[in-house]
Amino acid sequence: MMRTLAGLVLMLACVLSARAQDAATYPSKPVKIVVSTPAGGGVDTVTRMVADALQKKFGQPFVVENRGGAAGNIGAESVYTAEPDGYTLLASQAAPVTINGLLYTRLNFDPAKFEAVAIMSSIPNVLLVRAGFPANSVAELLDHARANPNKVNYASQGIGTSSHLTAELFEEVTGIRLQHVPYRGTAPALNDIAGGQVDMFFVEIATALELHRGGRARVLAIAGEERLRELPDVPTLAEAGVKDVLSRSWNAITAPPKTPRPVIEKLNAAINEAIASEPIRSRFVALQLQPEPNSPVEAAAFIARETQKWADVIRKAGVKPH
Repeated sequence: MMRTLAGLVLMLACVLSARAQDAATYPSKPVKIVVSTPAGGGVDTVTRMVADALQKKFGQPFVVENRGGAAGNIGAESVYTAEPDGYTLLASQAAPVTINGLLYTRLNFDPAKFEAVAIMSSIPNVLLVRAGFPANSVAELLDHARANPNKVNYASQGIGTSSHLTAELFEEVTGIRLQHVPYRGTAPALNDIAGGQVDMFFVEIATALELHRGGRARVLAIAGEERLRELPDVPTLAEAGVKDVLSRSWNAITAPPKTPRPVIEKLNAAINEAIASEPIRSRFVALQLQPEPNSPVEAAAFIARETQKWADVIRKAGVKPH
């Protein structure tokens, strides 16, 4: 028995030594970052900034590959089944690593088993209403909705998206009843907000800002913890009397299950260094993005909290998997 135990200890020591050596030489070849959305979106933009910084730091190519579709599931599955060596990573918004396991009856991966590397950035959602909507504040909106149950409608990018679940949470907290109008993505929803065909929309501030400034729609409140520099006169939902409705979009880097911890920690340190650098910070400011420096443990805890939060909303709202 003692010989067996000694053998196991030696084997573990060898594994740990090999992993430490791998981390010391990592990366020794190109790294692929699979973005789970089409090119040009928020997570794609942020990932390309970070990938460029990592390439300069390590002297190895960090190649961004877009694999959009199925709410991020296609890209997520390709990374989940990849070799867990740090040379294939996933860049995604929340859905593939949080709520998709609750919204799809069949997935070929377990979102909870991805290894959290880092949260790169976040951006708060705002409550946007059409021009001419008969409410100039959150309080007035609530009064109007209570007087007209199920007649005030809201847009979303689709069932189970951030905009949909944020509106469901808003309904739950305030007790109002709204009519859901799901769209296929952000662009058609914005078109109908601007055209006056739909009443309200929870959407990222960067997307809403141009319509707000142009008078084609109005931001009534920020679904974040503090007011925004770009809209100093617009209150948060909490300031407007609606507490516990916090909603933001965020972009994360994750890795296949069982990716060595030393590799994850090395990547995390490099990503934090990148988002703290002046060139990226300046671009984040221009895009209304907030850097999110964190450790792998903190990133994993954040993802777990977000998963539980939206799981509760999905359950209470009766959103059915598909």
